[in-house]
Amino acid sequence: MDLSSLQGIMVIVGPILLAIAIAWAMFHNKGSRQEVQATEDATRRMYDQQDRDDKARDNGGVA
Repeated sequence: MDLSSLQGIMVIVGPILLAIAIAWAMFHNKGSRQEVQATEDATRRMYDQQDRDDKARDNGGVA
């Protein structure tokens, strides 16, 4: 097997292995429903707090 045939195999097999690795990572990178819900709740609380802070600042410090 010479260098050009090895390079040809790598050009074909490389992208296939990369696609498999990306697909595996996408399917195994999901959190549980409880984790996702906890994140959503924390984000909502953070936005609500920021909104209250903005309104207090706009009203001269009165919430």
